[in-house]
Amino acid sequence: MSAMSTMNAATRARCSAKTHQATKRRQAAKPVRRDVRAHEYGASSTSFYTTTEKQDSYPSLENILGKHCADEKLRKVIVEMLDCCADITEALRSALVTVEGSANTFGDAQLSVDVIADNLMWDCVKSSETVAYGASEEEPEVVQCNPNGEYTVCWDPLDGSSIVDNNWAVGTIIGIWDSTSGTGADGLLGATGRDQRTSLVALYGPRTTVIVALDDGVYEFSYGCTPEGCQLPDGSFEPWICSRMNIKINETSKIFSPANMRAAQDTEGYKKLLDYYMDERYTLRYSGGLVPDVYQQFTKNQGVFSNPTSAKSPAKLRLAFEAAPFGLLVEKAGGKTSDGVTGGSVLDVQINTVDQRTALCIGSAKEVERFNKTVLGK
Repeated sequence: MSAMSTMNAATRARCSAKTHQATKRRQAAKPVRRDVRAHEYGASSTSFYTTTEKQDSYPSLENILGKHCADEKLRKVIVEMLDCCADITEALRSALVTVEGSANTFGDAQLSVDVIADNLMWDCVKSSETVAYGASEEEPEVVQCNPNGEYTVCWDPLDGSSIVDNNWAVGTIIGIWDSTSGTGADGLLGATGRDQRTSLVALYGPRTTVIVALDDGVYEFSYGCTPEGCQLPDGSFEPWICSRMNIKINETSKIFSPANMRAAQDTEGYKKLLDYYMDERYTLRYSGGLVPDVYQQFTKNQGVFSNPTSAKSPAKLRLAFEAAPFGLLVEKAGGKTSDGVTGGSVLDVQINTVDQRTALCIGSAKEVERFNKTVLGK
C-alpha cells in the first residue's frame, strides 16, 4: 500500500467539492485579458513580483514522493504531516481568534487557534504508525506516541500567534528525526538539526503551501488549488499538487527581514548591518512572523532573515521547533545559516534541552556571511 493511499478521505472530499465550486465560478466569469505592467501599480524594480509561469499540469504528491523520497516510511510520515496541515487549514478558515483562557509553559496566553492546531498535531502523531515520539513548542517535552514508530516529530503548531488576529499569514513548522538520533533515548536530546530526516513548513495565507525537504532538494506542495492547479496529466484531481520543484535560494539578495531590532541598541554590529541595508536600498519585507518572513526566500529565491542576540534583547527562537527545521530547508536549497554566536551553521548546534533557544541568521549565502562578518566579527 502506497503512502498516498492512506491520505485522509476527508481531505480528498474537500478538494473535490472545492474544485467543483471553482469550476462553476470559472465558467460563469468572463475572462479579461490585458497587459499589466508593474508601473501601472506605481511599483518599482524593488517590488520583486513573481516570474513563475502557469503550467498545463502539475505532478501529484505521490508522483514526487515516489521519485524524490526513497524511504517508504519517510514518505508515509510526510503524507501524515500534510494531512494534518490540510486539517489546520480548514480549522483556521472557520475559527475565531480568541484568548483560550490557558497559558503555555512559557506563560504566554494561548489563543483558540493555537490550541486547535496543537490538538490536531497531537491527534496526528498519537494515531500514527510511524511516529515514536512527539514534542510541541506549546509544551516542550518529549512524549511517547507509538512504541513501534520510527520517528521523533517536533513542531510549532501555529507560528505567528501575535499576528494571526490581524488575519496575516501564519504557519506550522515541523522537524522529523529518527527516534534513535542523539543519545538514542528519544531521538531529540543530543541530536543536531543536521540529523533531521526531513522538515516541513506550512504557510497559511490566501493559499496553503508547504515546503518539504526531500532527498535531492526542496519541493513545494499546494493544497486545494483551483482545478487548473490541482488537475493532473490524466485529468483527475489531487488535494496536494507539486507547485514548485527543486527550489533554489540565490547567493545574493536585495531583500532583508530584520527581527529583534531592539538588539541594535546594544549591538553596534547589528546597527551597522541595518544601516548598510538601508544605504544600499535593500527592500524590507518583514511581518513579524517567522514562517512568512523566511518562507519568502523560497518564493523570491533570495532573502536574509536576521535575529541576533544581545544582553538586553536575548534570542527567543527555539532550536528544535523553529531554527533547525527551517535551517535544513534553507541549506538544502543552497542557502546558508548562522547560529548567531560562533558563525557556524545552526544545524551543527547540539540540542541539549527541548526548549533550547538560539540566535539565527538564515538565507542567501553571501548575506549570511555579511551578517557573520558585520555582527559577529567572524
